[in-house]
Amino acid sequence: MRHAAHRIKFLASDKVPIRQPTIQHRLHRVVGLVFGALSHTHGVGHQLRHVIHELVPGLHRSLRIVILTAYMGTNPPRHKVDFVARERPLVAQTHAQWSSPIQFPNISPEIFTISAFGMEFALRWYALAYIVGILIGWRIVVAAVNRAALWPKDTAPITARQIEDLLTWVILGVIAGGRLGYVLFYKPAFYLANPGDIIRIWDGGMSFHGGMLGVIVAGWLYCQKHGLIKIQVGDAMAIGVPIGLFLGRIANFINAELWGRPTDLPWGVIFPGHAAQDCGQLAALCARHPSQLYEALMEGLILGVALLYLAYRRGALKAPGTITGTFFVGYGLARFIVEFFRQPDAQFISEGNPLGLALQFGGYGFTMGQLLSLPMIALGAYLILRAKRHS
Repeated sequence: MRHAAHRIKFLASDKVPIRQPTIQHRLHRVVGLVFGALSHTHGVGHQLRHVIHELVPGLHRSLRIVILTAYMGTNPPRHKVDFVARERPLVAQTHAQWSSPIQFPNISPEIFTISAFGMEFALRWYALAYIVGILIGWRIVVAAVNRAALWPKDTAPITARQIEDLLTWVILGVIAGGRLGYVLFYKPAFYLANPGDIIRIWDGGMSFHGGMLGVIVAGWLYCQKHGLIKIQVGDAMAIGVPIGLFLGRIANFINAELWGRPTDLPWGVIFPGHAAQDCGQLAALCARHPSQLYEALMEGLILGVALLYLAYRRGALKAPGTITGTFFVGYGLARFIVEFFRQPDAQFISEGNPLGLALQFGGYGFTMGQLLSLPMIALGAYLILRAKRHS
């Protein structure tokens, strides 16, 4: 046992020293405690209930792992602990015995398919998430502007009819900004060599940060055209965004895409596909963090409830910029944290950079998602402080 305590190794395809093991352990503990709350929620529709049903047993088994991890965090070994490799922690043999990965639920990405005139038309979960998210977000914003008492001088900055017009601008902003953001932030060299592929959005490739910039530009132009107070309209738009993020991340999970890094934690999910199973393991199946669900919980459910609470219970809409700033800070922090568990895009991973860091200095650095989230956090903090000074 003494020799085991002297040297604990993390096993994965690449061996890279991680110099802050306690941070990684504590992040696993935080996600474990927060993600356990999902076991008390109900899904949307029969297939989503099936997803939660499949995940709950693993969450209950995680309690023992959290206790062990907490003990290790508060009682670190007196000798040097080596963390070799980027992923797939193996804390001890007992830990591996407790772990029981969850098989990915048998859910089709397509809700239904209709064949007509020799062609097939399918409604996919991802498309439904976009549609339902936009519709619910729209109704949330309309409900807020219909309550004039929530706003400065008891006057809403925009009418319900104008929100319908703005919705068209927002949809265009999401599509154009999301696509251009992906092209510029994630694969500029590829699209510079293949400019014709930029418009092929049906092949996939959208960036949230780019979509957010597109929405900001669209909203700014609309307010400029109609003489509306931009920061107050931004507050109205912000409270309707999290529901779309929540549904979008659930759809990512159903599509078995944007999964996380390999893990031995009991709620790790065995996603299908060669890429998801390419973890460098010698045998057995590879379980990964369901990072899509982490994001759905943090940037969708928790952030959405927080914004509604601030708007309806704390009078935050009377201090213009508070809701928008809180959204930026909340999303930025959630995304920054989840990036520790989310598998980076393949183009950033190399033999010398197995963690997929977009910017690194001496073994430390940031993923592209973290880099893009830092300006959001800074801008959000500025807007909150500005709102407090003017309120």
